[in-house]
Amino acid sequence: MSEHTGLSEGDYGVLDRLVLLGEGSLRQQDLAESMDWDKSRLSHHLTRMEKRRLVTRKPLETDRRVQVIITSVGKSALDNARPIVSKAIRKHFLDQLTDTASCNTPSP
Repeated sequence: MSEHTGLSEGDYGVLDRLVLLGEGSLRQQDLAESMDWDKSRLSHHLTRMEKRRLVTRKPLETDRRVQVIITSVGKSALDNARPIVSKAIRKHFLDQLTDTASCNTPSP
């Protein structure tokens, strides 16, 4: 995926969840759970994403939890990647289902 979008699958998953589940931000623990990643894996991945300015993290004022926030750079990268990812899903999965379904449909 990265050669076409500049995002790894993990990057895309993080950014997509931030927008779809959290309207741009999620608690780090909630993000980890939604991706089925352990806290350490997500933390390391977010560090790499922060260096590329795709996300920022900030501590919540109410407790020790951390909020992950998509940046304008991250939102732009996600918006640019979505049509490419959609096309790949269509080509590699949906079109295959359509071909299989039409092959298994009895002739009238």
